[in-house]
Amino acid sequence: MSGDLTELYQQVILDHNKRPRNRGRLPTATRVAHGDNPTCGDQCSVYVRLDGDRIAEISFDGAGCAISQASASLMTTQVKGKTATEVKGLYDAFHHIVTTGEAPAEISDLAAFAGVHAFPARIKCATLGWHAVLNALNGDAVPATTETRAD
Repeated sequence: MSGDLTELYQQVILDHNKRPRNRGRLPTATRVAHGDNPTCGDQCSVYVRLDGDRIAEISFDGAGCAISQASASLMTTQVKGKTATEVKGLYDAFHHIVTTGEAPAEISDLAAFAGVHAFPARIKCATLGWHAVLNALNGDAVPATTETRAD
């Protein structure tokens, strides 16, 4: 990855950490899911209001490292308006990026997390919010935990 692209990606992560999008509880949420990363101490709750089968509104709240909080923030911007199937597809693409470092040819904010693959313990931080939103969409009340996931 070129230095300029690495710098751009670092700026995306820093921006989402310092100025998270869609942070806070969503009072109109129809689905809520929680995630926990006991290894790092990250916690993330995701609040979703569905309109039919699409995410009409989404927010998150929690605490943790910059990677987990920036990833949850970015995730909310990417999944709004999507169906559960589309969110699962985005998660699969994101998981591929963070586990391999291979970003798609087109520049996407999700590619900002490509560098995470070099730090395997941080993969759990980056995917925590994603696991929580998938649980919310599936109506799974059991908290998502990074200790039971293969990533």
